[in-house]
Amino acid sequence: MTWQDQQLPADHPPVRSGKVGVLLVNLGTPEAPTAKAVKRYLGEFLSDKRVIEIPQIAWQPILRGIILNTRPAKSAEAYSKVWSDEGSPLAAITKAQAEAMQRAFGDAVQVDWAMRYGAPSIPDQLNALQESGCDRILLAPLYPQYCAATTATVVDKANEWLAAQRWQPSLRTLPPYHDDPLYIDALAADIDRQLGTLDFDPELLLMSFHGMPARTLQLGDPYHCHCQKTARLLEAKLARPGLRFRTSFQSRFGPAKWLEPATDAVLEEEARGGTKRLAIVAPGFSADCLETLEELAIQGREQFTDAGGEQFAALSCLNTSDAGLAMLEALLKRECAGWI
Repeated sequence: MTWQDQQLPADHPPVRSGKVGVLLVNLGTPEAPTAKAVKRYLGEFLSDKRVIEIPQIAWQPILRGIILNTRPAKSAEAYSKVWSDEGSPLAAITKAQAEAMQRAFGDAVQVDWAMRYGAPSIPDQLNALQESGCDRILLAPLYPQYCAATTATVVDKANEWLAAQRWQPSLRTLPPYHDDPLYIDALAADIDRQLGTLDFDPELLLMSFHGMPARTLQLGDPYHCHCQKTARLLEAKLARPGLRFRTSFQSRFGPAKWLEPATDAVLEEEARGGTKRLAIVAPGFSADCLETLEELAIQGREQFTDAGGEQFAALSCLNTSDAGLAMLEALLKRECAGWI
């Protein structure tokens, strides 16, 4: 019996505390590649005021009356092309990353994972960590480039949970790591490895980042600048003779002006301009998902070859590669300094 146990009255409720938790968070995914599941997922995702910055009184009738009645079936078809026996690629990879980090940390830390939209949810996972005795938690949004529509909304959700707690744990947040040497070195090493496995030498490496409305840049969001800096540092680190580099933005949605150039437009422009061999990579995604496996690898290939391109390769994200896991472990351990 410890000294603390001796001081507790007989009727004192059991209290678990003193542990450190790490929660990896990625964007989200439907629970199945069906229109019903996609509708539920999109309803949550597109109702986030940080994702769609339009007054809700104007936006919700459009969302509920049009988008959620037309888009889910099309999106479900796209998801069905990349769904695996393990389910959603994004969820499966994020879970595998968390399991790898648990092995790396051992008993010193409890590691879990969550989706910002969908399941498992951030509140549910924070509850589980706290109930297991974690009174210090590192929240780790797996977005290298900061954006209000990604990183900030993860922090918002965690803070909503905190506001409801009688006994709040200490919470830290993994900062954006767009220019961190650990991240740039990992990207360069893994991309170089993948390029070395191709049966052709690309003329161009297209670095495609997720798009955002152009007005977000004007409003002060650093996302565009973070993407451009990542691209510059990655190009300098790779430094492959004879290989050109370009940066583009994918996944446009709606009629508003988005960050440019658009990935689909660049693929067609390059092919029509005489580029025959192209590789594409998505450095801003920590795990492969619908946007990389279907939009880039499937649609992107069709766009490039239909316009006259000949050889095309969509490179994998860092996922659970040796370079990616080593980087993630180093980042997390650094942010847990003083706790472990």
